[in-house]
Amino acid sequence: MIESIGDENLNEILPLIRRYLEFYEVTDIDDEKNRKFFSRFGSLSDEGCLFVYRKKGEMVAFATVYFSYASSIISKVAIMSDLYTTEEYRNQGIATELIKHCEKYAKENGAVRLQWVTAAGNKTARSIYKALGAKQSSWEFFTYTT
Repeated sequence: MIESIGDENLNEILPLIRRYLEFYEVTDIDDEKNRKFFSRFGSLSDEGCLFVYRKKGEMVAFATVYFSYASSIISKVAIMSDLYTTEEYRNQGIATELIKHCEKYAKENGAVRLQWVTAAGNKTARSIYKALGAKQSSWEFFTYTT
């Protein structure tokens, strides 16, 4: 079951967010910073939404979508910044359900596309994306830390 995160269940998802950050080997994980950041993406937010997937009452996966704009297409776009399923629940179609839910949410909120990035070595995720028919961009992703 997919649900939106709000004030009433934000603290419950923080350990799952921590596991996601550990998966990507993020150093200096700060639960209070995570609480403050992810609280921006509640069910009533115009900025985006944090979705969780529950199985047998337990939070086992999540995805975060927020909005931006693309001047190359003069349109609002949705960015799926995070997608994570705990190891014991992978290969059960949960990520696919979350992606489809995020796509629907994006469309309902006026975005013309849902876009995301993943680590080049994350072969499992890449195979899911390709199976869904997602197109891999020819653009390269760069960052500049300030």
